[in-house]
Amino acid sequence: MNSTVEQRKIGIPHAASALLETRADHSTVGQATLEDAIFTCRNVNVFYADKPALRNVSIDIGRQQVLAMIGPSGCGKSTFLRCLNRMNDTIPGARVTGSIRLDGRDIHDRGQDPVQLRVRVGMVFQKPNPFTKSIYDNVAYGPRIHGIARGRAALDEIVHTSLQLAGLWNEVKDRLHRPGTGLSGGQQQRLCIARTIAVRPQVILMDEPCSALDPIATAHIEDLIDQLRKDYAIVIVTHSMQQAARVSQRTAYFHLGELIEVGETDRMFTNPRHRLTEDYITGRFG
Repeated sequence: MNSTVEQRKIGIPHAASALLETRADHSTVGQATLEDAIFTCRNVNVFYADKPALRNVSIDIGRQQVLAMIGPSGCGKSTFLRCLNRMNDTIPGARVTGSIRLDGRDIHDRGQDPVQLRVRVGMVFQKPNPFTKSIYDNVAYGPRIHGIARGRAALDEIVHTSLQLAGLWNEVKDRLHRPGTGLSGGQQQRLCIARTIAVRPQVILMDEPCSALDPIATAHIEDLIDQLRKDYAIVIVTHSMQQAARVSQRTAYFHLGELIEVGETDRMFTNPRHRLTEDYITGRFG
């Protein structure tokens, strides 16, 4: 069935069908099987005290792909994102059950250091949060404390490469020793991304990274995501279905603490298999 027929079938309005005219390359979609998934999550539950926040979430996260997580506010997207680098450990009363494996190893193993896990699984937050340090020191901080750089020349190279990968080098190369907090909001967010990739993670988590940015800065971040996914697995929480369509290869829909559906982004937006997904995508609720 062609996409136009599928759009009519589920009642996607003309504006929503435009979501499919995107920059994302979908040629590698559908390969995040157990064999090539960097994260395999099975029956994940999260409780805050005795209150369940997530129930029986099972999902694979593929290498060199962007997984977008969509759904109404409070549906569990950010809660699940925090499971992947054990940020929920920092919340009093939070409890996580089930299996979350990174490259085959359970991240809750007794021998797993959460700090080292967060080096491998970096995170970019909703609001830019640069350190009150220079641009250079923002990026150099992680490599310094984790002993990644040996000597000033190696550290300079990491800072240079990270800022280039974050699409920020040309804008800041002449003011590396000025405060990172003096940058614009979009530049600060790219600085935070440079800080994240400076420690050479395998996975980058992004919790609504563009919600505080203007459209131009958002476009910069989305272009950057498309470039970074060639080297990293990326998981992004977003309230924007347009953004999910533009940047992701797979999309997961959450509703009231449950993972309702996950699949190729094209298919999710043209032919969702669950009525709840269809209702959300077509704007019947949310």
